[in-house]
Amino acid sequence: MKKYIICGLGWLALAGGAVAAEKLPFQDASLPFEQRVADLVGRMTLEEKVGEMMNGAKGIERLGVPAYDWWNECLHGVGRNGVATVFPQAMGLAATWDPALIHTVADTISTEARAKHHEALRHDVHSIYNGLTFWTPNINMFRDPRWGRGQETYGEDPFLTARIGVAFVTGLQGHDPKYLKVVATPKHFAVHSGPEPSRHTFDAVVPERDFYEYYLPHFEACFREGGAWSVMGAYNRTYGEPCNSSTLLLQKLLRDTWGFKGYVVSDCAAIGDIWQNHKVVATAAEAAARAVNAGCDLECGGTYKALPEAVAKGLIAEADLDVALKRLFLARFKLGMFDPPELVPFAQIPLTENDSPAHAALALRTAQEGIVLLKNNGTLPLKENVKRIAVIGPNADSLPILLGNYNGSPSHPVKLLDGLKAAASGRTVAYAMGCGLVSAQLEFAPIPEAQLRAGGQNGLKAEWFANEKLEGAPAVTRQDREVNFFWAQGNPVSGLPVEHISARWTGELLAPADGEYSLAVRGDDGYRLFINGKKAIDNWHIARDHESTRNCTVTLKAGQPSALKLEYFQHERSAEISLLWAFASTRAQDEALALAKTSDAIVFIGGISPQVEGEDMK
Repeated sequence: MKKYIICGLGWLALAGGAVAAEKLPFQDASLPFEQRVADLVGRMTLEEKVGEMMNGAKGIERLGVPAYDWWNECLHGVGRNGVATVFPQAMGLAATWDPALIHTVADTISTEARAKHHEALRHDVHSIYNGLTFWTPNINMFRDPRWGRGQETYGEDPFLTARIGVAFVTGLQGHDPKYLKVVATPKHFAVHSGPEPSRHTFDAVVPERDFYEYYLPHFEACFREGGAWSVMGAYNRTYGEPCNSSTLLLQKLLRDTWGFKGYVVSDCAAIGDIWQNHKVVATAAEAAARAVNAGCDLECGGTYKALPEAVAKGLIAEADLDVALKRLFLARFKLGMFDPPELVPFAQIPLTENDSPAHAALALRTAQEGIVLLKNNGTLPLKENVKRIAVIGPNADSLPILLGNYNGSPSHPVKLLDGLKAAASGRTVAYAMGCGLVSAQLEFAPIPEAQLRAGGQNGLKAEWFANEKLEGAPAVTRQDREVNFFWAQGNPVSGLPVEHISARWTGELLAPADGEYSLAVRGDDGYRLFINGKKAIDNWHIARDHESTRNCTVTLKAGQPSALKLEYFQHERSAEISLLWAFASTRAQDEALALAKTSDAIVFIGGISPQVEGEDMK
């Protein structure tokens, strides 16, 4: 069947197929969006409608509707889709107290999102993390520092959160009178601030005054002022009803009071929670019907597959599905997905706009604006007689601390230790880890680049393959400073598929001192480690549930390099691979103390990191 591409953004008209040669109303760009949406939805079967109401929306070939995945991330830069400009984590954005700056940041993020989206379409890629509907910002209140997702928020102040949130939403969505640049999705609605372990069962019953004065104003601002076109419901219940089936939240407040015109999406698997964990109904069909009837238009998950059963049982009418579908397709039409690219002002953004020098400069400026100095007793700036600086702490030489979560992959990350060395102006900078992230003992930590060498450079030679078997020529060969990747249905290398990839790292391991070292590999899916040609760790199989960690003990000598080879394959879905080590904590402390005694100034870089805080962590 011959295909004619008539729109760089999306759909295909099929010559000689079921679509008539004449232009159908929904294909007519001169008609109002609402009229076109009604025409398109009216042509769908029940099964086709249901297929469009889950995040991995199916294509409808007979109508020229392409597949589309609604799940995309850009919390502080385009996330989980290879190289992108990584801005400070959301908490750092809020620390600037500068809504105008954050508007510029969000506008830059949406520019990179458009560039990536159109490049994906040029290669007929319609998979997760390549779309234009972004599940951000997270504007929940950070009530308790033990909540691992607090880093994703703008803090505990609803006023500041509203100002930063509105700036971020408008920066993402743009200001064109007809088209959206991308869709912003404030989340998680509502009263969702941890704890993580009970989020699928918890009932948030808060005083009415707190509800209206603390938990809602920033959401209202993002819709009334920011014009956010989407919202994500929370996992928990609020006042006894799961948030994704709450008429109080989704109808009375959101649509009736605030005038929201967009669509509601559930958090992932939250519709299943309605019957499996909250247990307010007994079956998947009842849960799906309850959510759609309350106003949840799109599900991240698969419970909406039960909607045909719900229609057959009279739990919901097909016309009610049409209401949800019209909201969903109105968003896609407003994104220009069914119009010729020359009509859409954002469709010509080239891939060169991604990870540009100007965007890197903006990220640096934003990071500088977000730094908060709590106290200065005269130590700063460092005096000219400070010639030897000791840098101590587990986060100084850490890449994860730069990335936060829901992140992209920076092309030229500068770790704190590197930045201090670059700014030292002829002073000597020496480093000792000293302790672990959460205790005096050294936990397993990524092997730093200074202890790895390949081709005369720090780090390891990395060969990335577009298959699971390390077969053929590498798709990408590069130097990786360290092996510490978690990219959840994305990948850290441009030019590779999202899934079914493999990698090989080779080089030398350099021990800082003689002794026994514990080496470990953490990964999802398969991995194996060779030291001096001998297999030390072998876990070469598909992970069934989650990542695993395997370790071994080796004896290393300072000044005597050991040959190292790490191989890895990723099958599907979440992906992770890290090369780690640990050695005696007393030695680490002794090294730090000795360094401190011989230095003129000490910079301690501690705190926590995504390795110990984040979503789903207790």
